[in-house]
Amino acid sequence: MPDDFIRYLRIGIWSFGNASWLFGISDRTLAAFADGYLSAIDIAQLFTAAFFFVSWLFLMPSHKR
Repeated sequence: MPDDFIRYLRIGIWSFGNASWLFGISDRTLAAFADGYLSAIDIAQLFTAAFFFVSWLFLMPSHKR
């Protein structure tokens, strides 16, 4: 029973993180294109956020029992 709770908690935290990263990337993308051109800082922020999002995806909890 406690193992199931921990497993679902991990999956829930990971899913919430996915939504948060997608929101953050979309926010940075809209902010980058709001002024009409991309600066080097905007590109660096987008690549950094994308890198951390992909890294977060690799941290997916296993579904093994």
